[in-house]
Amino acid sequence: MRKIEHIGIAVKDLKAANANYTKLFNAPPYKLETVETEFVSTSFFQIGETKIELLEATSEQSAIAKYIEKRGEGIHHIAYDVEDIKSERQRLINEGFQAIGEIKNGADNKLVCFFHPKSANGVLIELCQERG
Repeated sequence: MRKIEHIGIAVKDLKAANANYTKLFNAPPYKLETVETEFVSTSFFQIGETKIELLEATSEQSAIAKYIEKRGEGIHHIAYDVEDIKSERQRLINEGFQAIGEIKNGADNKLVCFFHPKSANGVLIELCQERG
């Protein structure tokens, strides 16, 4: 792993959250994107080298909708930048981390995969690799 790629925050209302975070960071999001396969709309803020991703469910079947229903708004995941997502995913599985699903296309031109919070002290882990 090379660095924290972004911190994902689940929100009920992306438009309101964007307005709030625009005030907080004194800058608007640099990107808005809908990921149809995950049933989410996202926005990204860049603060120095750090990115913040806001995620709003577009369907009740979205993992974000289920997360908010269970836990409310807040930090949803921490994403780590990796050079080779396939080998890093396998390394973590070999180390005993519980993968959730397979590698897939995510927001912000990334390949992504996830690891269950139960295997990472209560934190949902996302690995990200820039799509080529």
